[in-house]
Amino acid sequence: MSSFLLAADPGGGGALTQFLVLFAPLLAIWYFLVIRPQQQQRRKVQTMLANLKTGDRVVTSGGILGTIVSFRNGVVQLQIANQVKVDVTRTAITGLVTDETSGDAKQEQAAKQKK
Repeated sequence: MSSFLLAADPGGGGALTQFLVLFAPLLAIWYFLVIRPQQQQRRKVQTMLANLKTGDRVVTSGGILGTIVSFRNGVVQLQIANQVKVDVTRTAITGLVTDETSGDAKQEQAAKQKK
């Protein structure tokens, strides 16, 4: 088998088929392991950003947790503390904070206050 692949092809027409036989599986693996999951993740994030509404609790790419107060032209205003509001771009929001996550944070704060 290896002598067949290494043998010189006098016609030269088999080079393309050898190339395709070797690289088609690699391209297929690359597509299913890298490109497709990235497209699905991007679609998921775009859907989440499109469905944001006032009152949602979000986390930004910088790690800031806040509650959405208002929207303007691609900018989202977040309240991160009492009377502290920051403007971030909509694309800087990386995810929604679920009630379970914020519940864990509240439990940790309560434990710290007890000490």
